[in-house]
Amino acid sequence: MDIFLRTTLPLFLLIGLGFFSRKADLMKQGDERTLSAYVYFFALPSLFFINLAETRFDRIIATFVGAGIIPVLVIFSLLTLLYFIFRFSKDTYFLLVLGSVFGSHAFFGVPFVMFALPTAQGEQLATLSSGTISIVSVVISISVLELHQLSREKRPSVLEAVRHVARRLTRNPLVISIFSGALFSYLKVPIPVAVSKPIHMLGGTTATVAIFMLGVFFYGRQYKQLTQALGVSLLRMIVLPLIAFGTVRLLGLETPESSVVVLMNAMPMAVSMVILSERYRFHQELIASIVLISSVLAGFYLNGWLAVLGLE
Repeated sequence: MDIFLRTTLPLFLLIGLGFFSRKADLMKQGDERTLSAYVYFFALPSLFFINLAETRFDRIIATFVGAGIIPVLVIFSLLTLLYFIFRFSKDTYFLLVLGSVFGSHAFFGVPFVMFALPTAQGEQLATLSSGTISIVSVVISISVLELHQLSREKRPSVLEAVRHVARRLTRNPLVISIFSGALFSYLKVPIPVAVSKPIHMLGGTTATVAIFMLGVFFYGRQYKQLTQALGVSLLRMIVLPLIAFGTVRLLGLETPESSVVVLMNAMPMAVSMVILSERYRFHQELIASIVLISSVLAGFYLNGWLAVLGLE
């Protein structure tokens, strides 16, 4: 009960506050898009950039980072293999990939891990894991959405598709911030306090604004295809964290590093996926339902994973 109160209650309070702000007409319909744009273009890129830029990688950190990324690559590879074996539709393949790899690592994961592991190390591991896993998940997700949009307009050659996706990725603020932060870290470029402080301040607003926005987003929407949404959500609730659990055992990671890897790979689908689904016209209603179901159930199944990890 103590871990539930420490992790889930604060998140649900923030979501409830966002929901109430719409019900009380303090926030208007469409305001969630403004909040989302702020997080997507300013807060989240700042969080990724500054945490990666200030991280000095060593063997332990490299193993930790690799352990977080491996499950995403494994499930993407498995889904791709199944697609070629069973020849189900591209649309279904794209949906399953997005449902499994695009988690709310920063929006939901960072605050949840910070509540579950309330130490400076817990915060550092959470932000590092969030940023590095996102390097892979964002690239895969944006590539999938770009290919989906491109395939509806025409049937491109492989070379045309690669060029188009690469062009769009180089303009994506999340991708730019992640690779810029990694480059600064690799080159050990010092960032002046006058610059790093406002970036830290921007990045520090990510979790609060994003979770509050989730409540604003949930209000007044109609949710359909809930059964299908639950089925897709199971990929992030059970399958991906199971792969992560096996990965950390295989690599011999210690607690709390192993716990952070499993938890981050179990986070619900990111609310920003709703914005992306609208931009790319990709299953908007179904994506909204997946975000709703996975976010609401996260308060329960994440605590289940905490019990499995011995952190209860």
